[in-house]
Amino acid sequence: MASYTERYLVAATRTVPEGNRADLRAELQASIADAIEARTENGEDPATAEHAVLTAMGDPDRLAAGYAERRNYLIGPELYPDWLRLLKLLLWVVLPVAVVGIIARAATGATGGEIIGATVTSMLTVGVHVAFWTTLIFVILERSGVRSPSAPWTVEQLPDVRPEGAVARTDLVATLIFLVVMVGAVLWDRFVGFVQVDGLGVPVLNPALWPAWIGVLLAILAAETIFAIALYRNRWWTPMLAVINAVLAIAAAALGLFLASTGVLFNNAFFDAVAAGDPAGLRQVVTGVVTAGFVLVAVWDIADGVIKTVRQRRG
Repeated sequence: MASYTERYLVAATRTVPEGNRADLRAELQASIADAIEARTENGEDPATAEHAVLTAMGDPDRLAAGYAERRNYLIGPELYPDWLRLLKLLLWVVLPVAVVGIIARAATGATGGEIIGATVTSMLTVGVHVAFWTTLIFVILERSGVRSPSAPWTVEQLPDVRPEGAVARTDLVATLIFLVVMVGAVLWDRFVGFVQVDGLGVPVLNPALWPAWIGVLLAILAAETIFAIALYRNRWWTPMLAVINAVLAIAAAALGLFLASTGVLFNNAFFDAVAAGDPAGLRQVVTGVVTAGFVLVAVWDIADGVIKTVRQRRG
């Protein structure tokens, strides 16, 4: 784990304009080093001195607000970090709940386009309301002279900094989002249907795949989820993780290629509904495209793991 000083520098400079970031980092780093040195010369333990110096400097977000080339006109530096943290938390909690409720309500008879339109519109509306009312409350508090209600800041609250080249949190989040979307799409296709005919959903995937083959697919996706979390916690790609990644990619591709080649992957009724003129032709084209997609995704996934492993071992 990175030192408290490094974590403090990253936290204090991440919101500062890029043009001033290097100068601020150098200035803060020198100030912290001088303060720690002064304490250690008096016989204080270096770790204790570092902790005391950073605690005295205070919340890095508030420190950054004073250096930034902008002023928080509506909300001053005292309450701005609390406003930003609360707003992010509310958006992360409220928006997903709103989306689930909207989809559940719209799924009763609505088409896929109508559901997507209603979801996007409602997300924007809910997001604007959350941002507006949260901001208004903090503006009133700011004008009333209320100080920050949050607990005193401590060094232990500093976010961890992953070393350069380590597996980033964004990679984990992107992988998990993709897997959730995949599971959601499979379940939606089975129980709602992406195409509606006379008010009834027509699945794209063959309903005969349930429950055995879909169970195998969900098991592979579950293994991919566990692998993504394990990779992130390990921080670095290793030969063993690259092998496991390759095995999972091959297993997923093999399942898809087998089902596509045997003609049991797709639902014939789906092609009859969307291409009454030539359902067999459309099925052949879709099968070819999907088959190529299985191969390309597997090759890219395996190559990505191998390249990152080799690059890290050389580094």
